Amino acid sequence: MIDNKKYKAVVIGGSAGSFSVVSKILSKIDPGFSIPVIICLHRLKHVRSGLVEGLNIKSNIKVVEPNDKDHISGNRAYLAPSNYHLFIEYDNTFHLSTEEPMNHSRPAIDHTFSSAAQTYRDKVLGIILTGANKDGASGLKDIHDKNGTTIIQDPDSCDIDTMTKAALKLFRPDHVLTPEKIADYLNQLAV
Repeated sequence: MIDNKKYKAVVIGGSAGSFSVVSKILSKIDPGFSIPVIICLHRLKHVRSGLVEGLNIKSNIKVVEPNDKDHISGNRAYLAPSNYHLFIEYDNTFHLSTEEPMNHSRPAIDHTFSSAAQTYRDKVLGIILTGANKDGASGLKDIHDKNGTTIIQDPDSCDIDTMTKAALKLFRPDHVLTPEKIADYLNQLAV
């Protein structure tokens, strides 16, 4: 069942194996998709380029790395920069931080998801993908607790299911979907 909420953002988090899943989702999103997509992937901290370019090759919407205080706009995907936590502020801008890693990660998915939950409340859709640690699970629960919509990638379709199973242990999500079904879901959102 597709929600007819007016979403202000879609947040996606993933780790090991998630680049190909995000690429697949972005390649299937309609070019006119107007909801901002905010992506937080675990990245090597010393590799500054290549990921955005790789995602843009397949994506139907432009993928960029935001700068601190950039305004969040629709019809765009934002990828958390390497070695920075990405927070979403109440004024619909990004805040980048070099605070200590969380769950051995910077950027940490939990920070991005929790700030999205605080800012957008029931108007955010959170998606957790394949990954090798528990980062993102408590942030996705924060989205759930604020009445946002939650999707967990079907663990059977994950390269590594640690991240998705950690979320499933904390709460019951709205949907458990394969990457193909996640893209279908996004394209059916009323915007």
